[in-house]
Amino acid sequence: MNIASPLSTDDLMTWLNYWGRVHVTGIDLGLERVLPVAEKLAITKPQAKVITVAGTNGKGSTTTIIAQILKHAGYRVGLYQSPHIYRFNERVKISGVEATDAELVEAFVAVDQARRDCGLSLSFFEATTLAAFLVFSQRQCDVLVLEIGLGGRLDVVNIIDPDVAVITNIGLDHIDWLGDTIEKIAKEKAGIIRPNIPTIFAGQQALPQAIQEKASVCQAPLYCYNRDFFYQENSTTWTFSTPATTLALPKGKLAVHNAATAVATVAVSGLNVSDEAIAAGVLEANIAGRFEIVAVEGKTVILDAGHNPHGVAFLLQQLNTFLKQNTQYTEVVSVFSMLTDKDIDAVITQLKPRISSWHIAALNTPRAAPIQKIQVALEDQTVYVSENIQHAFQKALQTLQSHQIILVCGSFHTLETVWESIAHVHE
Repeated sequence: MNIASPLSTDDLMTWLNYWGRVHVTGIDLGLERVLPVAEKLAITKPQAKVITVAGTNGKGSTTTIIAQILKHAGYRVGLYQSPHIYRFNERVKISGVEATDAELVEAFVAVDQARRDCGLSLSFFEATTLAAFLVFSQRQCDVLVLEIGLGGRLDVVNIIDPDVAVITNIGLDHIDWLGDTIEKIAKEKAGIIRPNIPTIFAGQQALPQAIQEKASVCQAPLYCYNRDFFYQENSTTWTFSTPATTLALPKGKLAVHNAATAVATVAVSGLNVSDEAIAAGVLEANIAGRFEIVAVEGKTVILDAGHNPHGVAFLLQQLNTFLKQNTQYTEVVSVFSMLTDKDIDAVITQLKPRISSWHIAALNTPRAAPIQKIQVALEDQTVYVSENIQHAFQKALQTLQSHQIILVCGSFHTLETVWESIAHVHE
């Protein structure tokens, strides 16, 4: 497909729409096409130290906390995450500040020229990832903290060799692309491990054989949760420990398990980081769409990106705590939709006991779950179907009673769409 390049425009949205049309499929795992373009851009061997994080859940929080700790330690930190929720720029941050539209457009121009010179097409994710790496190179970052988008072995982020590899956990997610067993998925995640680099496995399950084998072949020192590092939660503090050290830390806004993973990562990174920087980073780290509480027209709305059983379990823990502390709320109304490749039945089964009614609609994306699929999973519930998520949210907001709150969840796409509605309300 030969689509005209928007080289004459400096409008970020025009470029994002362009990258969404250049390649035939939205997800196309493999590094054969992207590597020549990356090499032409000279971004495959950054001067910065690189920390790469894969896993089924917890990647966003873990990378956020690592980056915040390193920022407090005085490093210039490039943080790459996906997907975004409210603005594309959220994906590319330097020391906590989003890349500007102008920086991203300049990088897109270079990426497009390079891929044309190579005679190759790039998917949206490939092109935008290369652009992020180019921005980090131009900003001369000291450390890159990179979140794997999908899997590990064949993800475009994996074109850069990490100095530290982190695998947060392994769950059954993206099974159409990664495999239908924990071991198959673990093998894909283990693809980020390189020879002789420290590797963290923070899963709360038994160490998958595929990760153990890859670490052994690579002679990579392997540090596992509940074997090589531990944590103990208290009411307002928590303790991180290894066989050699113990560190008392404040509780932040993100899950303590992910904070412990981040601290373990920093500890093995070889970077110069004080205990004070660790504490400050853990306390201040925050991420959009993780039990985010907003007021809309005087009503309470909670937005959470939970979209698989593990993420929803943590969401429900936070929701139960919130309801105990805010006893005026006795019912939760959900604005909900999911992607078709997620475990819809398992997620809904977890949420059902807490949700009094559901406002649902299909998402505006090729991977959207058909509305009938969601309806079948909710057949014994009180359900209101709308033509799109914006209308579903508006209907929930207009009919909300004083004893009710709205919970928006099921997908990053659901949150993004609702946030656009909220932004419109506030204009």
